[in-house]
Amino acid sequence: MSTVVLPGSFDPFTLGHLDLTRRAAALGHQVIIAVSHNPSKKGTLDLETRKGAITRTLEETDLSQNVEVRTLPRGLLVDFCRELGAGAVVRGLRSQLDLAYEEPMARMNHHLAGVDTLFLLTDASLSHISSSLVREVHALGGDVSDMLPTPSMDALRTASAVS
Repeated sequence: MSTVVLPGSFDPFTLGHLDLTRRAAALGHQVIIAVSHNPSKKGTLDLETRKGAITRTLEETDLSQNVEVRTLPRGLLVDFCRELGAGAVVRGLRSQLDLAYEEPMARMNHHLAGVDTLFLLTDASLSHISSSLVREVHALGGDVSDMLPTPSMDALRTASAVS
């Protein structure tokens, strides 16, 4: 079994993220979900809240055996992959725009450390879901419960009640 890393801010972890996790694991990989802070995004949930919601989601599924959740320290993703012995990063593609964004990073990761990127096309029924859109719709009072696993929805409600 090879180890792959599924990195992201996961603010919040959506059903699209869960689908990518499930599909990467089904390919026979040990999946490490690497929850990171993205300084270019205004976050809603702190790292530990996101990690906890993802962990609870995995416990509610059949994925907790070969999927682990870790926080990604600041620094290069390839260094994190190297420390774990992970040979690849998994990224989901919703559209050609995602590919245009992801391709240079994938090439750089390979150049720096020989870490490959496995691109998985997002399930068409989930391709409209992004964490940023979910946060925006939720902040404006819209119902996003059908786009999130229950622990992510609970975390988002709690964060909204506090702010």
